[in-house]
Amino acid sequence: MIKRIAVLTTGGDAPGMNPAIRAVVRCGVANKLEVMGVFRGWWGLINGDLKLLDHRSVSGIISQGGTVLKTARCPEFKTEEGQERAFNTVKKFAIDGLVVIGGNGSFSAAHKFGSKYNVPCIGIAASIDNDINGIDYTIGADTAINTGLCAIDNIRDTATSMERIFVVEVMGRDCGFIALAVALAGGCEDVFIPERPVDLEASCHDIVHGNLIGKVSWIIVVAEGAGKANDIAKKITEITSLETRAITLGHIQRGGRPTALSRDLALNLGKAAVEALMRGEKDKALGFSAGKIVSVDFETAIKKKELNVENILKLIKTLT
Repeated sequence: MIKRIAVLTTGGDAPGMNPAIRAVVRCGVANKLEVMGVFRGWWGLINGDLKLLDHRSVSGIISQGGTVLKTARCPEFKTEEGQERAFNTVKKFAIDGLVVIGGNGSFSAAHKFGSKYNVPCIGIAASIDNDINGIDYTIGADTAINTGLCAIDNIRDTATSMERIFVVEVMGRDCGFIALAVALAGGCEDVFIPERPVDLEASCHDIVHGNLIGKVSWIIVVAEGAGKANDIAKKITEITSLETRAITLGHIQRGGRPTALSRDLALNLGKAAVEALMRGEKDKALGFSAGKIVSVDFETAIKKKELNVENILKLIKTLT
């Protein structure tokens, strides 16, 4: 019987993690469970940095970005010694199950740890890159897109006024989801993503042609994994002789108040995670697909997620 669970946030933070923590704690308490908060992810589990949380512990955090439990990269958790120490913490605090809020790296670690030590782990999909396989939308993705879109809208104003080309770099080391989404919604002229080779010559040809027929501004969105805005802007200027500016949005996409969608996902998934542990489930990632909560095996969730790249790229070009 499940009596005490622990919740932790690992990997990169995502707007909506706090509402998820809130839901786990309050739904756990409502079901007569004790809920421990683990600080700084796997590092906290290794070093015993835990605290018993109650209903009031999570008061006022629903609108906050980031995570009140903090998060940290933890290379030590990849070692045998680190995992053993984490398991000793689980035993010491009599934890019957873990709720892991994070992305594919977090789920990969939870899968290995849970399988090795028979610790029930349930994952809540939270990633601004929306890169969890088998899940349509993750906590934080909508907020990150809207943050990027707000910046694109502001840049569009000055790009039009100054008649310039702008290259805007967004987050996405291995996944072009954010870049594709903001480029489409922002009415941008081109987008470079890790999933496709960058054809700068073709893009410059389009820019020059557009300039000849009177198109005086241009915005190219680039995911960080496809190239650096400064390098691309410099090359565009060299090829076209047109003034080009580079902007890197960086970590502002990770922060900020979570949107209603990110909050709603988080609150529903937090409740579902508690109920999954109480049913005896383990080694599962929870997320939304086709408008409902789905449960995906960790092994499936951590596989490469395929984006509908070609259709989106075609639509962006059609609407330019």
